[in-house]
Amino acid sequence: MENPITAKCCTNQPWFVLLVFFVFCLELLWFDYSGFTAKKSGAVSVLDGSHGTLVDTQSYLPHDFTKTSNNSISQLPKTDESVKMADGDEELKVVTEVDSCLGRYVYVHDLPSRFNEDLVKNCRLLTRGTDKNMCPYLDNLGFGPEIDNPEDVLLNNSWFLTNQFLLEVIFHNRMKSYECLTNDSSIASAVFVPFYAGLDMSLYLWGFNITVRDSASLALVKWLSEKPEWKRMWGRDHFLVAGRIAWDFRRQSDNESDWGSKLRFLPESKNMSMLSIESSSWNNDYAIPYPTCFHPSNDSEIFQWQDRMRRQKRRYLFSFAGAPRPEYQNSIRGKIIDQCLASKNRCKLLDCNYGATNCDNPVNVMRVFSSSVFCLQPPGDSYTRRSIFDSILAGCIPVFFHPGTAYAQYIWHLPKNHTQYSVYIPVKDLSEWKINLNETLLRIPEDRISALREEVIKLIPRVVYAGSRSRSETLEDSFDLAVKGVLERIEGVRGMIREGKDPSIGFADADDYKYTFPPYGDGI
Repeated sequence: MENPITAKCCTNQPWFVLLVFFVFCLELLWFDYSGFTAKKSGAVSVLDGSHGTLVDTQSYLPHDFTKTSNNSISQLPKTDESVKMADGDEELKVVTEVDSCLGRYVYVHDLPSRFNEDLVKNCRLLTRGTDKNMCPYLDNLGFGPEIDNPEDVLLNNSWFLTNQFLLEVIFHNRMKSYECLTNDSSIASAVFVPFYAGLDMSLYLWGFNITVRDSASLALVKWLSEKPEWKRMWGRDHFLVAGRIAWDFRRQSDNESDWGSKLRFLPESKNMSMLSIESSSWNNDYAIPYPTCFHPSNDSEIFQWQDRMRRQKRRYLFSFAGAPRPEYQNSIRGKIIDQCLASKNRCKLLDCNYGATNCDNPVNVMRVFSSSVFCLQPPGDSYTRRSIFDSILAGCIPVFFHPGTAYAQYIWHLPKNHTQYSVYIPVKDLSEWKINLNETLLRIPEDRISALREEVIKLIPRVVYAGSRSRSETLEDSFDLAVKGVLERIEGVRGMIREGKDPSIGFADADDYKYTFPPYGDGI
């Protein structure tokens, strides 16, 4: 007799097989769809060993809105290139998305307007006591007005009448389009403080007491110290940029007759790094290039300019653009001018004496420098001068007389081996002047001159501030190198903390040997 139970099962067996097959197909479709949607969202999804739990690898990747502890000062974890899922003796590898901004995120403080925007709005007061109007120089995001180029000395549309003291404005505007900005300060590797310290100082340098001169600096550090970002590393991950030399912010006494502000001697400010056109001898100050008038919008403009400088005919052996400094007893500028004039057609002098306007026009400067083999760069009112970078732009080999003019300054932008791109004639003051410039430079072999010039021309991308909206694919400009340098500086401090060391040791110490001569050799 037939079993009624087995008979029923066998009768319905085709339907049972179809049902199992349908459920299996649904599971496959669900797996494919979830993988597709995860890929669209930037995540990679895998199933665990039981095929029942979806694992989203995106949760392991740092990004703009990942939350981490505000108290953490450790380096963010590196992204894995694969996720390994054990299943018996086999491993399933799924390539994950890599966060290119890891270790490069910058958080920008939203400062009260008195520290930046209001200073720009009051541009007519920035040069109080002079007949100079700073307002036109603020056009084009701080680059200034475009330069007319009727003689084709420059490249059209990439040269501007830029004021060298607007570095803080230019840098801030570039930072606004920095590719790794974040609104989440907990994942930031550095914190930028957009205080226009140089413009603030310009308002009060003449005719104001020290209380007024220091008021904005004191208000700034008070504001910063009350923010949660400050307490992560007590400001050692903060940095600011100034458009004046660092010495202007290091007034060492409270005498009314002393120059500048004491911003950099305030306890909170000592914990920050400052980038400026000329550093001091303190370890928390770093020099980055003066803004020149060349602001290319893409790589091709730089390549075009470099090619032009390689082909340029140079009729002068050396040149000097500047003025004597009789008020400085040991200034060597007067001697340089005398020897240039005595060299007649081998030297070109561009007179920048008080009242002369020749040097205010970049066309005049570039015409002279691009026609010269060597450009003399003695110290000016301070160790450094913008002319250094004008000469590099022109493919003109700089000749330095003091290590503080370049070698001890622009460590992120210029080669450590200064003999690769410059000539060094160490002269501390007039009492040590024992050289004839014409004869000295003529003795340099032609093959070395060619090598020096090529190295100088290669440096051009590193010493310009590209257009604020430019997106270079192959070259790094002054801004890029400055941000990279400060990120490395801050990561070094984090490394000390992880090792249990005191990060304050050496951070803001003075380096009394920074501008001494012996480490730089005997010259030439």
